[in-house]
Amino acid sequence: MFLDEAIIIVRSGKGGNGCVSFRREKYIPRGGPNGGNGGNGGSVYLRAVTDITTLLDIGRRRHYIAENGRPGEGNNRHGRRGEDLIIDVPAGTLVREVIGDQEPSEGEILVDLVDPDLRFCAAKGGKGGKGNKFFATATNQVPRQAEEGGANEERRLYLELKLLADVGLVGLPSSGKSTLLAQASAATPKIAAYHFTTLKPNLGIVELSDWRRLLVADIPGLIEGASEGRGLGIEFLRHIERTRVLVHLISAEIQDVDQWVEDYHTIEAELAKYSEELDKRERIVALSKIDLVPPDRLPELQAELSKRLGTPVLAFSAITRQQLQPLLEEADSLVRTARKAEAEEASRAAEKAAAEEAAEAPEASE
Repeated sequence: MFLDEAIIIVRSGKGGNGCVSFRREKYIPRGGPNGGNGGNGGSVYLRAVTDITTLLDIGRRRHYIAENGRPGEGNNRHGRRGEDLIIDVPAGTLVREVIGDQEPSEGEILVDLVDPDLRFCAAKGGKGGKGNKFFATATNQVPRQAEEGGANEERRLYLELKLLADVGLVGLPSSGKSTLLAQASAATPKIAAYHFTTLKPNLGIVELSDWRRLLVADIPGLIEGASEGRGLGIEFLRHIERTRVLVHLISAEIQDVDQWVEDYHTIEAELAKYSEELDKRERIVALSKIDLVPPDRLPELQAELSKRLGTPVLAFSAITRQQLQPLLEEADSLVRTARKAEAEEASRAAEKAAAEEAAEAPEASE
């Protein structure tokens, strides 16, 4: 089962109360204050990891509560700090805070845990209260007050997972996406001769020469109206948003160029309706299942389809692996170009931030 969204309630621990205590020992009738401080309450953290791929286990549990801080004690003993609670979530999890009757998808975005090992404090623990020892002064040598521990923090969070992949496979149901993933990687998606076999996104790592790797996501089949909630598409279109390159598969099972063109525009229209960015995303158009097409007809049909669509069309068969390697190499080339552009954009953003900080430095010193 794949679960790509969950609503949980996180609550940090309360701070421990400070202690009011005085030293009481034989032959020391007027011992001073020795009440210790309370311990801080534990905080709740969300941590992005790569070895978890769904929110299934997280969503099964409703409340996540960190430990309270222990109260201070006499003899200057401070209370133990409450243990932090760390919740591991898949890398690519978007975190929103839901307030009241607000729709989860409309909540304020708190953090986008895109990179592995990123950690976000979802609920900060309460601060421990000071014991009466802390309040002792030359003019107040017998303080009888102590602080109460700080209050905890509670939040209702909406977690939404968007898969992080280099390549996203899109197309109508039964266009050969799962077979391609199974043949190109060690992934084992369900494959059957009926529509909507794939009910959850599948990830696979494709190994290429020279130690190159591609993380490929097989997205459940889309249909017309997917961007408006029809079929399975609306639940999984979100996962295509973070893929660097799209591979749009068109099944050659029905040897009709008019049908191929119609199938192509059906999917492209849904991608454009869902997101303008997806409409601009680099993509490869590929004709799958060419083992079902007579070899003497394939070049003519492929050329006609390419002409009608106004873009080059690759052709391959995942079953026989015919022309599969050129398709993967083309995808890798586009992914490397996208990665380079992302790195350059990040570098420019860092330079801009550094320049702005340098420009503000003289003003701050004045």
